[in-house]
Amino acid sequence: MIFPAITRRYIDFLKFLGGQRSKLSVSALGLYRATVAAARAPGFYAIHGVPDTPDGRFDLIALHVFLVLRRLKREPGPAEAQASELAQALTDLMFADMDRNLREMGVGDLAVGKQVKALAAAFRGRVAAYDAALERSDGDPGLALALGRNLYRGAGQAEGKGLARLAHHVRAADAALAALPWSALTAGNAVFPPPPDTTD
Repeated sequence: MIFPAITRRYIDFLKFLGGQRSKLSVSALGLYRATVAAARAPGFYAIHGVPDTPDGRFDLIALHVFLVLRRLKREPGPAEAQASELAQALTDLMFADMDRNLREMGVGDLAVGKQVKALAAAFRGRVAAYDAALERSDGDPGLALALGRNLYRGAGQAEGKGLARLAHHVRAADAALAALPWSALTAGNAVFPPPPDTTD
């Protein structure tokens, strides 16, 4: 189950990467915890019908990590380079966690690498789609379509699940993160609004 019990070894993993990134390991850990907590909000599953499966959980974590990465990418001025390092540390942490979860699910060593590569490719595709959609106007259906394609894997159950409301929620989360000061991010704090409490 992709719902990590994050331990000291993740900080050790980030320290292994060395350099400036090691100084940001605690920040990345806090941000990752925040994204996982937001992705596990019961409303996504009980109200909006996102499948509570490894695929569904991966996609919600990927969505929330993307939103933090998007915020970090937009950090201006002297902190830009550090924001890039923090973004990389957060991404590395996410995939280290995916690797751990696959192993705990019984995936063999030879298959883990292939599956992590597949998840990384899927994540890159989602980042590109969500980023492009968020750059368009709020009335554009692109974001809702991307959410339906990824969160529900294009299944018919996505119909009537309030994709427009979920798209509005993602835009609200993007705006909330954009308003966060750099000091909050380096403290490992990311604040997400709760998911909509209805699909109407």
